[in-house]
Amino acid sequence: MKDPTSLQSTELTDRQQEFAEQVLRVEGEAILSLVLDTSFHQAVQLILDATGSDQTGTVVVSGLGKSGLIGKKLSATFSSTGTPSHWLHPVEAMHGDLGRVRRGDVAIMLSASGGTAEVVALATVLRQDDVPVIGIVASRASDLARLATVALCIGDVTEACPLDLSPTTSATSMLALGDALALTVCYRRGFGLEDFRKVHPGGALGRQLMPVVSAMRFRAGENVALVAKGLSVSEALREAKQLGGRRTGAFLIVDDAKVLLGIYTDSDLRRLVVDARNIDTALSQPIEQVMTGNPHFLTADALVRDAVQMAREFRIDEIPVVDAGGRPLGLVDVQDLVAPKVVESQE
Repeated sequence: MKDPTSLQSTELTDRQQEFAEQVLRVEGEAILSLVLDTSFHQAVQLILDATGSDQTGTVVVSGLGKSGLIGKKLSATFSSTGTPSHWLHPVEAMHGDLGRVRRGDVAIMLSASGGTAEVVALATVLRQDDVPVIGIVASRASDLARLATVALCIGDVTEACPLDLSPTTSATSMLALGDALALTVCYRRGFGLEDFRKVHPGGALGRQLMPVVSAMRFRAGENVALVAKGLSVSEALREAKQLGGRRTGAFLIVDDAKVLLGIYTDSDLRRLVVDARNIDTALSQPIEQVMTGNPHFLTADALVRDAVQMAREFRIDEIPVVDAGGRPLGLVDVQDLVAPKVVESQE
C-alpha cells in the first residue's frame, strides 16, 4: 500500500475507508474463530463454585498494559451482572495489595503473550495460596497457561495494527472471550431483571427499570380526567377542564364500571375542528365516535422501558396505565420518558 502522505485527498479517503474496514474485518474474524472448549466450561464452574449463593468468594481480575485495561472492563461486567468482582494491579499486588485476595476467591489473569513477568509472578503466588487461576492467553504453551488452573486461549491472532505490534485484535478477542465467560456465569446464575435492577439503581439504566407508575406524573382523578361514555365531545371537554393544576394533553373515557374504553387527545380535538364543516355539530357528537377506542396501554407492573418501547413502536405520546381490572391509574406522557430530570423528580 502506498505511503498515505503521498495520496491525494479523494484517494486518501478511499484508502483509509479500505483500511478501516480491514481493521473491523480482522477483529471480527478473530472473534468468530474463538473456540469454546471444555476449558471454558471448567472456568464457568470455577467461578460459580467460588461465588455461589452460599459462598463469599470474589472474582479477582488482573493484567498489565492493554490486557489490564481489558481486565478492568471484564471485572465491571462481572459486577454488573451479579458476580462480585474487583480488579487488582499485578505490580501493586506484590507490594501489599495481595491482602485484597482471600482464600475462596478465583482469579482471572490476562496476558496475550502469557509471559508478562508481573502477571506470571502474581499467578505463581496465587496458586501457592490455593487460589484458582483462570488464564486468558494466546497459547497453552505459555508460562501463564501452564500455571493456570484453567487456560482459555484466543489463538495466534494477527493484530489489526499495520505493524502487527499494538494490542488490537488480541485485546478485542480477550474482551469478547471474557464477556462470554461473565455472561455465561450470569446465565447459569439465573440473574434476572429484578437482580439487574438492584445493581443498577441509578443513571439511564436505573430509570429504564423503574416501575412505570413511579414515572407517572399524571394520575387518574388528580390531573387526568376520567370521562364517562355517553357524553358529547363538548361535555367531555368541560368535564376534563374541571381538574385543577397542571394536566396532560389527553383524557380517558371509561364505562360504567370505570374500565378504560378509549383516549382523546388535544391532537384529536385539533383534527376534529380543522376537518369539521360545522363546529357545533362536530362538538355535539358522542365522545365514543371520535375517541381512539381500545388504546394501547400498560399495566401497573410494567417498567419505564416498556413505555419507551411502546412509544417508539406505535408513535404515541400518551399511554394509559391501568390496574389488573382495566381501570385507569393514570397516564404516562412521552416527555416524562425523554427528560431524565423530570423522571427523576417524579413531580
